[in-house]
Amino acid sequence: MAEPEHTVESKCETTEEEKSSSASSEVVIGIDIGTSQCSVAVWNGSEVELLTNTRNQPLIRFDVPVDNDIPLGEVNYHLSHKHERLSGASILNMKRLIGRVDTDRVVHASNNFPFLVQTLDMGARPFIAALVNNVWKSTTPEEVLALYLAELRIMAESKLKRPIKDVVLCIPVSFSRIQLTRIERACSIAGLHVLRLMPEPAAVALQYAQQQQHMLRDNTGRVSKRIALVFNMGAGYCDVAVADIDGGVTEIKAFSGSEIGGEDLLENMMRHLLPSFDKLDIKSMGLLRVAIQEAIHELSREESIQIDVDLGNGSRLCKEVKREEFEEVNKFIFCESEILIVECMHSANVNVEDLTDVIVVGGCSCIPKIRNLIENLCEREIYKGMNPLTAAVYGTALEGALTSGIDDPLGDVDLLTSQVTTLGIGIRANRFEFVPVIPRNTTMPVHKEMIFTTFKDNQTEALIVVYEGEPELEDENHLLGYFKITGIPPALEGVPEINVGMDINASNELSVLARVIIPGSRQPVVPVMELKMPTVDDGHSCCNEVLDRAYGPTLDSMIVRRKNHSI
Repeated sequence: MAEPEHTVESKCETTEEEKSSSASSEVVIGIDIGTSQCSVAVWNGSEVELLTNTRNQPLIRFDVPVDNDIPLGEVNYHLSHKHERLSGASILNMKRLIGRVDTDRVVHASNNFPFLVQTLDMGARPFIAALVNNVWKSTTPEEVLALYLAELRIMAESKLKRPIKDVVLCIPVSFSRIQLTRIERACSIAGLHVLRLMPEPAAVALQYAQQQQHMLRDNTGRVSKRIALVFNMGAGYCDVAVADIDGGVTEIKAFSGSEIGGEDLLENMMRHLLPSFDKLDIKSMGLLRVAIQEAIHELSREESIQIDVDLGNGSRLCKEVKREEFEEVNKFIFCESEILIVECMHSANVNVEDLTDVIVVGGCSCIPKIRNLIENLCEREIYKGMNPLTAAVYGTALEGALTSGIDDPLGDVDLLTSQVTTLGIGIRANRFEFVPVIPRNTTMPVHKEMIFTTFKDNQTEALIVVYEGEPELEDENHLLGYFKITGIPPALEGVPEINVGMDINASNELSVLARVIIPGSRQPVVPVMELKMPTVDDGHSCCNEVLDRAYGPTLDSMIVRRKNHSI
């Protein structure tokens, strides 16, 4: 039986005079944009309040139906039967696609989505299309996200009875700056101003810090200094953080993250149970997704589950699936999760015995294999003091209260968080090598400089190409931008010093500057170049092509190499 249609309407009609009078007391909402569901919260003056939709649901499904009766991409909250939702007219999982190019592995893995993902394999952003009355209606991930965020804003305004402008969002650790830019653009289209983009495990750590602060205040005998490992695995991403909490101060020691999650578990099971699933039509694909999603959820409670689904066109899937089989099919995902934990603890220089608590959150936190893996690896029980599905949004609401400078006489949000960089940032040097100037897990704000030099004699130009990532080869990372330095005085190779500086402020904004100095001279011999990054709009593949077209055969004549010292 189909559920009734549900719409969210704004009941907050505010005049310009009212807007200006309330400007000094802006409310900041926190939003956890999940791959499959979202939540919104706000600090109400004494505690964090989870906002609910008109069906009183704090966890709001992230799917955007496209209606033929309204303009392309408009959002209508049809909470219809799940099979109708997944028949091609509803778009979901935009968090997996936003800010990616059509050569990306994650985009290519989207062939199990019950809508069309269009790719040309040329490094451009993918287009997505919903099937409405047998007509494909195309849009982009950013537009869909913007429309959904607008609905969340309207919902918050309806609940709070006031206009909402400012927001803190939590984002995956592995998001590139290109993806962050797209998120901010979607927020702007939705009428929201982003105060902070917060890595999801950092938001969870902030809630944990507040809990520990309250326990200290209540004289429960807790020690002040604690080290917590946060593991967050949702439908689209897996993040890990190690946080050092001392009083109300939370210092993130290290992050690690990957693009693995519940969607990968689902795709692996779909391929295992029906190897030819990618040949199904849109409706059959939707039916299969729903059946296997429900089976995975049931396997968290049962040792075995029976799947019986009519896929239409005379096709039917009927099979018993055991938890052991599910774990075997997805052993690579579980192994990758373990590697992320080990990597994060190594980067934080923390051993298992140093950990005070282990916090596991996210939609996959209830999977027994994940819980057992973490408990065995960390040699302790999982922390039970928070809701794993709302911990991140709780932290964003706290961060929103902190950034808005609220009046807090009781010290309920007397908190401070220190962040680190989630990816390394550096330049192309030594032909095709990626040389990080700011390594991953560097505390922010930060300013770093590194000395480079010319690659050949009498080189008068240098191209500074900035990337973000980890691999040693530059073309495997995210291109953020580039600029050319001209007028370098002719000299022997290795004599001019090209000082490349990178600055990340407390708001995670990146600036890159470069100056050329000849030994013996105190002043730069050419004007200092400084740019905000990223300067490119699309992912690295398309921009690399632009770079090659712009400089082509002369590219190698403008490369730099690293000198033997850094600042």
